[in-house]
Amino acid sequence: MRLRHVLFALPSLIAATVLADCASTPPRADVADRTHGEAMSVTAPPPGEASSFGYFLAGQAAESYGQTGFAADLYAHAAALGPQGSRFYLNGQAFIAAVLAGDMSRAAALAPEGPDADPDLVKLGALVHGVEDLATGRGQNARAALTASEGGAATRTAAALLLPFAAAEARDTEASVAQPVIPGAPVAQFYARLDQGLLFEHARRYEEAETAYRDLVVKGDPEGLASLALGAMLERRGRGADAVAVYVAALRRLPGDQELLSAWRRASAHQAAPPQPSLRQSAALALIAPAAVMISQKSDDVAMAYLRLALWLDPAQDEAWILVGDVLAAEGDTTSARAAYARLSPGSPHYVEGELKLAWSFQESGDDSQALAVTEALAAAHPKDHDILVSLADMLRSSGRYADSAKILDGLIAGDEGRPDWRLLYMRAVDSEESGDWASAESDLTRALGLHPDEPELLNFLGYSWIDRGEKLPQALAMVKKAVSLDPHSGAMIDSLGWGYYRLGDYAKAVEKLEQAILLEPGDPDVNDHLGDAYWRVGRKLEAQFQWRRVLTLDPSAKLRTAVETKLKAGLTDPGPDLVAEQQAHGL
Repeated sequence: MRLRHVLFALPSLIAATVLADCASTPPRADVADRTHGEAMSVTAPPPGEASSFGYFLAGQAAESYGQTGFAADLYAHAAALGPQGSRFYLNGQAFIAAVLAGDMSRAAALAPEGPDADPDLVKLGALVHGVEDLATGRGQNARAALTASEGGAATRTAAALLLPFAAAEARDTEASVAQPVIPGAPVAQFYARLDQGLLFEHARRYEEAETAYRDLVVKGDPEGLASLALGAMLERRGRGADAVAVYVAALRRLPGDQELLSAWRRASAHQAAPPQPSLRQSAALALIAPAAVMISQKSDDVAMAYLRLALWLDPAQDEAWILVGDVLAAEGDTTSARAAYARLSPGSPHYVEGELKLAWSFQESGDDSQALAVTEALAAAHPKDHDILVSLADMLRSSGRYADSAKILDGLIAGDEGRPDWRLLYMRAVDSEESGDWASAESDLTRALGLHPDEPELLNFLGYSWIDRGEKLPQALAMVKKAVSLDPHSGAMIDSLGWGYYRLGDYAKAVEKLEQAILLEPGDPDVNDHLGDAYWRVGRKLEAQFQWRRVLTLDPSAKLRTAVETKLKAGLTDPGPDLVAEQQAHGL
């Protein structure tokens, strides 16, 4: 569910009263303009200068630009100015916006109450109060508030996971170590068992904690979290050798996991064990997993609420900051997303991940120089980190520095002892092709296919390249047919197949496939160009010209733009291949 749509429709009575209150003047210019800028406080306007409805509309606009904190201000002003019948709705909107903005003290003050308030928002308000009490050490109050929030659609999982920590804060040990049952939520149930281990350790019941952790490890421990928790506890108990064994076993399942590697190095070097997390830190961690699940289910608002609550409990929860950045970036609030990624300190195990996400946000917005600056600084600090070097090669490629990108890939491929990752060969092939070195690109693609013969991206890249160059057409056509069979919803691959038929002179078949491709890739200039050429060959010249004109609106390369402009003036002047002759020439 989405919190912004808990109230599925504005009731007609509320709509009528809000509209009736709408004054003749629009929202103040500074309020309207503010939806595009940085957050600022809004003072109550003089009487008659702005209406409740004007503030309501400005609040919606602020939300649409990701400015949830400012939206909370606007909705609160709308509620203060509006008639009684609209205030429950507007206060609810202000409450939701405050939660999503992370202004949790304000959210607690705005939490809806009473029989006339929306029940789901009342339960969310109870969850906010429960976390507030937990954050300030009021365990019994937290238990009461969390119990009140259990039945809400957006709150039941969080309440179930947090109640044991509230019991521990209230010094009710037996209740704290009783594992909650969360039906229909296997991920949350995993974390409930993990939390049980943490709470057993907090209660100094170390054997029971170890049993809880090992039970999770035996069942798979897909992210290595139980292994990390078990190993850390063993280190704190002076059992360093046992901790090393736990980390080594986990690394066999999850090779390359940075947190496990860091823990293994620490324990192997007999360094100080990590401190036991506090109840607040552990409770914050308990909210991360359901938030991640909500993100995967596209319930970003509920996820953001969980993450903001987690950060209220533990402002240094780096994984939560990463996820906050991801949600904000997905919603288009790039500035706030970057601020979230930048919250991580260099000593954090998530620091590199945050910096890479920061770099990609610059790259995606077209700021290649800033993206490169962040990635190059990371590479200088971590010169052997594989992921950083791959990202740096990608950044260089996107900036048109193909030779520099290929040089980095040369080192990575050489270090893979004769069996490199096919993706590295693919990336280097792109660099070589863009640099005009087709022989090297062809060699890398052929080698990559030898390692991974059923990879559709490889089949398509090499097959299309041969088709476009008029080389090895029988083999190339077979390759792109196989690529399409492996990935039948790829417009790019269907385009390759259509272009293969075009190069053989089978224009009717080419039109059929290219029309399929254009439905999947309507904004691709090359696909539009190919379809235009195919239309021309079958005599549909007006449609061909339409497709070519469309190419010019899709930011084509300079080379393609010149070719299309020529075709718009004179059409296709060459005779094109003859199907029968081409088939005979290529043994088809």
